[in-house]
Amino acid sequence: MYKARILHCIPGRTRLQLKCNNHAGMIEALYRSILGVYSALYTKETQSVLIHHDPSISAEQLAHVVYPKEMSKQERETNFKQELTMSIAAMFIDFVFPAKGLLGFKQLLRPGAIAALIASRGMIVNGTKGLIQTKKPNADTLSTTAIFASILKGSPRSALVILFMSTLSEIITEITANKTRNYVRDMMKLDVSYVWRVDSNGEEKKVSIKEVQKGDYIAVFEGDKISVDGTVVRGWANVDESCMTGEYMPKDVSFNQKVYAGTIVKSGNLCIKVENVGDQTAVSRIVSLIEGTQEKKAPIQSYADQLSERLVPLSFLLAGFIYIVTKRWDRVLNMLVIDFVCGIKLSTATAISASIGKAARGGALIKGGEYLEKLSKIDTAILDKTGTITIGKPVVKQVIPFNGFTEREILKYVASAEEHSSHPIAEAIVKLAKEWRLELPEHDHDHMEQIVGHGVKAKVADRTVLIGNKKLLLDEKVQARGLKFIDKLAVKGNTVYVALDGKVAGVIVLEDTIRDGMKRTINQLRHEGIDEVVMITGDKEDVAKDVYQQLHLDAYHAEVLPQHKLEYVQSYKALGNTVMMVGDGINDAPALTYADVGVTMGGKRTDIAVEVSDVVITSDNPIIITDVIKLSKSTMNTVKQNFIITIAVNSAAIILGAFGTIAPIISAAIHNAATIGVVLNSMKILFKEERIKWNNPSPPLSTTYLVDSA
Repeated sequence: MYKARILHCIPGRTRLQLKCNNHAGMIEALYRSILGVYSALYTKETQSVLIHHDPSISAEQLAHVVYPKEMSKQERETNFKQELTMSIAAMFIDFVFPAKGLLGFKQLLRPGAIAALIASRGMIVNGTKGLIQTKKPNADTLSTTAIFASILKGSPRSALVILFMSTLSEIITEITANKTRNYVRDMMKLDVSYVWRVDSNGEEKKVSIKEVQKGDYIAVFEGDKISVDGTVVRGWANVDESCMTGEYMPKDVSFNQKVYAGTIVKSGNLCIKVENVGDQTAVSRIVSLIEGTQEKKAPIQSYADQLSERLVPLSFLLAGFIYIVTKRWDRVLNMLVIDFVCGIKLSTATAISASIGKAARGGALIKGGEYLEKLSKIDTAILDKTGTITIGKPVVKQVIPFNGFTEREILKYVASAEEHSSHPIAEAIVKLAKEWRLELPEHDHDHMEQIVGHGVKAKVADRTVLIGNKKLLLDEKVQARGLKFIDKLAVKGNTVYVALDGKVAGVIVLEDTIRDGMKRTINQLRHEGIDEVVMITGDKEDVAKDVYQQLHLDAYHAEVLPQHKLEYVQSYKALGNTVMMVGDGINDAPALTYADVGVTMGGKRTDIAVEVSDVVITSDNPIIITDVIKLSKSTMNTVKQNFIITIAVNSAAIILGAFGTIAPIISAAIHNAATIGVVLNSMKILFKEERIKWNNPSPPLSTTYLVDSA
């Protein structure tokens, strides 16, 4: 047990220091339950809670609120097992030693009653303490009353049924929560104790993973698990990244590409420069993120808690009313053994936890139940273009020759000049040359000139090659003939002008390819009730319009500056829409923050975008967006089903009990069976197969982007 220390206080505002490991939600809930406390905010970093309260409440009163140390997973499991074992043993004792002639409070002396009280001691303590500390009865207060009433009536077995079945329902809830955590931990478990560190001489030495630091080099061989985040400096490998991205197809990685802890080298060998190790790796941060989501309640979860707490006094009122009308203790007991609290609270928490776990298994990290619920209400989706709708990497769409030059001739000279450039456009041109299997002429590195903002001037096989924009060609006094013609070709897309030996040779047209599966994603968004799918981009009007037409979007906004993306999100929200913003870059961060749900997607996502977003999709597969929305709707439907089932079954049992149709032990069994049923209904989310399997690959939007070399 812990007590708080007063850091500072003024009337109506107190900050307390708390030295404990309890969840923030538990601490805040305890203080908010105190009459006269308006708000409580716990800060994990400082281990302090800021409380706003009625000035009549003193800081000393708040500091003397005693709260229990949170039980560990092992302690909870041991506690559950003990309660189950003791309740079964108590039932056996009551059966072997039945009551004989004991009346009233003397019933407490019978062996079965003593055993029942010992078995129920945890529930009795919680119920009594809750009433004393918060002045409000809770579910355990109601159960405690029912236990004593059952014993005094001479039926301790009713009390034991309450304990046995409520413990069973809590065990099912705990199993679901553990499965949620284990899905992520098992997928991302490193279990690597030693690595091969490479020294400056290229020598490999086996060392403990604890000795590895940022800037070191390690070797990873076929079949090994990568234990750090880093960049490949040597080698090639086929890497299984399913734990990070959810993609089942292994990925080829080579020089200068990123690799992540937890992924597995299926074939090949790598030398990696270490960038993050231990708790700083992406896999560790993801595990922490998922575990942290358990503390963030959805609005429907808070509503379930509030509703169930309000229904506890109602049960006491019903019991009093039945006693006044009937003077029958057995009917009063029926009112006490039935409550709505357990079914509503446990099933809702289980559904949210199971859904977050399932999403994590599929490659989507939802940062809390609040965002899961909001996802089910989305009616407007705003998508950033570059890196979200498109792959964020240019490809050559067309090579258009002029002045008698051929496509192959233009491409081989340009590719030779750009062969060692790391610019994305240069890489796209060189890639196409390789696909066309062109033999590249040698170029003179001494006569290579980068003209900033305009392009490249190079000497390739004794020919002068100019690659860049129109201004470069004009500055280099290229023949004006043909420039007006190719200007017309350069209207659409991103174009590179090419000149050979002072003559216009043609243009290379590039475009950012639309992601595979994006059209299907947009169709499914509409199927899931999204009324408007809108694209925002900083690209030119004609480029944006082309994508808009290909995907049949509802609207698009082109040439939007980064700071104006936020304004578009605000304008859609001002119309009463529930907005989801999907992006991946720093320039998307303000819009992601302001949207009802901010979603970051893809392997190129920036750290700041991940930080401010509410949902992180670790894969480049856009279909996961609709899978998550579908899962959120399914989860909310399950929660509503559980509300209806719990209220209907328990109300029916209350009515039957009030008329004396069923005995208290049957009432207790019905109530707890309903609780177990709705918890199992929530648990099925983890195992239910969706219509669309996670990361199911879809055919590309188009199969023709490159000009046929023939």
